[in-house]
Amino acid sequence: MTAQLIDGKEVARTVHKALKQRIAALAERGIQPGLAAVLVGDDPASATYVNSKAKACEKLRFYSQVITRPSETTQQELLKIVAELNNNPKIHGILVQSPLPKQIDELAITLAINPDKDVDGFHPHNVGLMLVGRPRLLPCTPFGIIKLMEHYEIDPAGKEVVVVGRSNIVGKPVAAMLMQKGPMANATVTVAHSRSVDLPDITRRADILIAAVGRPGTITPDMIKPGAVVIDVGVNRVEAPETDKGYRLVGDVDFAGCAEKASWITPVPGGVGRMTIAMLMVNTVTAAELITS
Repeated sequence: MTAQLIDGKEVARTVHKALKQRIAALAERGIQPGLAAVLVGDDPASATYVNSKAKACEKLRFYSQVITRPSETTQQELLKIVAELNNNPKIHGILVQSPLPKQIDELAITLAINPDKDVDGFHPHNVGLMLVGRPRLLPCTPFGIIKLMEHYEIDPAGKEVVVVGRSNIVGKPVAAMLMQKGPMANATVTVAHSRSVDLPDITRRADILIAAVGRPGTITPDMIKPGAVVIDVGVNRVEAPETDKGYRLVGDVDFAGCAEKASWITPVPGGVGRMTIAMLMVNTVTAAELITS
């Protein structure tokens, strides 16, 4: 068996295409979706990610603002920036890139963002709406995972889904979304993590396995059952002296080995990562529609 590829680049293109009609409808009302990204410090991975978001905004003709501040920025200074963006009518979506320097309380910053402009979907107000089955602005990576499965008609209803990882960014929200009543949900969900006993025994039960632990090669072929769907959320840099950059990107899954057993699998790069940015664009349009309705 050789797995079929779940192509995030292809699905992201279809998401962008579908957005254009909504963007045009806003334009008829004189509204241009606006996204502000705030980057504190000089983390290279964060800078690359923010630049990718800005490029996506340019392609879709959003109003885009990138605010950079040094790593010495205080929490009070960052809260002031957030308050200004909350009050800026040109900005419909605000994201503050993680990780933040240690002197800044990330939760305090998240709570300061107007929930209507919380395009990351991390504010407790939006998390609560998701949990009670009334979603509005969903966390982008889990939202992207659901869209990937929807595009390839991988229906989780009645299936056993194992999520490896329990972060607030991916693990917890994707589990919550998949266990809801409704389309692309109704799954039986297990969340496994670093304290789980006999992880391979748990993952081998999965019809759909979602790996989101941030450690390369965590999921090996012996940990999946034949025919499983494998979704790799991890993006890890590993040394590769033979390349120009000196590193390459790999996921949490042993791709080559698992592709021989799985029915469907996401690549890294070119899988879930592309969808995270695509769904951020969707959330920005949704926020613009909500705020201006």
